[in-house]
Amino acid sequence: MAGNAHLDLIDRAGAVMGSYFVNEVTVLGVEPSSHGTRLVDLTVTLWCDGALAEAEQVWDLVRSGRLNRTGMWHGLTPEGRRAWLSVALSSRQYRRRGRPDARAGQVFSLDGRHIVDEDTFYCAIGEAVNGPGGYFGWNLDALDDCLRGGWGATAPLTLHWESSAESRTRLAKPVPAGDREVTLFDLIQKLFEERGARVVLR
Repeated sequence: MAGNAHLDLIDRAGAVMGSYFVNEVTVLGVEPSSHGTRLVDLTVTLWCDGALAEAEQVWDLVRSGRLNRTGMWHGLTPEGRRAWLSVALSSRQYRRRGRPDARAGQVFSLDGRHIVDEDTFYCAIGEAVNGPGGYFGWNLDALDDCLRGGWGATAPLTLHWESSAESRTRLAKPVPAGDREVTLFDLIQKLFEERGARVVLR
């Protein structure tokens, strides 16, 4: 048994796409590797909280270059959408490859038709800002960080929220905001506006 480690996920050329922190590694078997005389192949079990069960299929899309169309997350289960967001977060640097944020003043269009809960909002906003499989937060704190710059967009910006009435209905969950409660929809809208993003409801 070994201690802490990092599990790197690599593409077909051997470049690191992303990594997970591993709490515990147990070696089950060792044999000579076909990749070199000084290498060995290990069979291990890993304890890794961050690697979600349905993330493997999403990593395969990244690795093969097939994560290239909008809406690929629409049919996923709630667990699958959470896995989608985890891969979007972990692969963001690999997929952006040093591209700068969009210029200040950019207009983004958020498709609200498939927003049914908080996770689908993050799937949709990540896609709106950074393209298919893009990341732009996966909780309110992370969204706030992203709105400060360095994650694909720079304020001031404008967000055209299409089908916003549907989104408002589906994001009606009450959440604490200081000494009162507001809906998740209103809190998200307020957060954007506080960070210099104009939200146009359509």
